[in-house]
Amino acid sequence: MIIVGAAGTVKAQMGYDYAQYDLGLGLDMNKAYTDAQTIKSTRSGHLTFNYNATPFVNYIIEFQTGTLQGGDSLHTTSGRQFTNSYNAVMFKGQLQMGELIDYSQSNMANAFKNLYVSSGIGFVVNHITDINRASIKTPGFYTSGSLNSNQILIPARIGYEFKVFNKYDQPGFKIDLGYQYNFIMGDGLDGFTAGTQKDSYSQLSIGLKFSVGGIASYRKQISF
Repeated sequence: MIIVGAAGTVKAQMGYDYAQYDLGLGLDMNKAYTDAQTIKSTRSGHLTFNYNATPFVNYIIEFQTGTLQGGDSLHTTSGRQFTNSYNAVMFKGQLQMGELIDYSQSNMANAFKNLYVSSGIGFVVNHITDINRASIKTPGFYTSGSLNSNQILIPARIGYEFKVFNKYDQPGFKIDLGYQYNFIMGDGLDGFTAGTQKDSYSQLSIGLKFSVGGIASYRKQISF
């Protein structure tokens, strides 16, 4: 019994243990690709809850809130300009390279183990707070549309998760850097009904994730 307990303690100290649950928050820089002719940058914030099946396989619920903008009413031929105050919720699966590779024998592989790809499905609620539909440069040109819409989205993300280890060699918190492209399954992100292409928006993100419990053991040592 003593020997088994000691072996378990040694294994934990060697960095096999991790928290199954994380809470996170972060900031995003957004660009909306819509029927407006000018692309503008805006900001949003996000909250996340992670279930970590392993240190490198993660299931994420993400809530976003912020603004999207585009267009120029004075200097474009269409005159389209909008501001969208949006909320979105997403359910994503995330796979990190550490799940697939042996990173114990190579510094380069160890550096790449936290690189990840992620995708899933989500839902975005759009509320247009400011819009211009009529063109100054093209008299009589007007773009119709709806001020409110609810649409499905498909997020596709690539990023890197810096794991910071605590005194027990467990990932205590993580710094998440990523680029995400959100494919909207509709044309209501900007409040305009025009063209044949669906809307979308991209995000450059930075976030912090904090381990909140549910300790489990992994088959490999996590830190080297």
